[in-house]
Amino acid sequence: MLVTDPIADMLTRIRNGLMVRKPFVLIPSSKIKVAIAQILLEEGYIQGYEVTNERPQPNIRIWLKYDEKRRSIVAGLKRVSKPGRRVYKGKQELPWVLSGLGVAIVSTPKGVMTGRQARRRGVGGEVLCYVW
Repeated sequence: MLVTDPIADMLTRIRNGLMVRKPFVLIPSSKIKVAIAQILLEEGYIQGYEVTNERPQPNIRIWLKYDEKRRSIVAGLKRVSKPGRRVYKGKQELPWVLSGLGVAIVSTPKGVMTGRQARRRGVGGEVLCYVW
């Protein structure tokens, strides 16, 4: 299946899986999606992920995270930079998501990282998405 915005597709699959309380979601794999999954794991928004070696396309299996009342840990996901309108920010302009309660995921020349890490390293880049 041809997808014009693979990152938006990833976020939508996660959002849909959370809405119906799935234990995990399957997403076609790419390097940037694996980097985003790693950030979501480090920030505590997902339980874990693994890259499967299926043919012809490897997949990422992301285990979703819920609290003790079976409510989603992730309150929202928003795609910022889109194929039709790229959003770039310098190191001083990187956004705070919900006054620091959320995470901005940024693609920088030094790799994909959170907005907080990018500010600390003094680099800007393309703001991929917000997670809160």
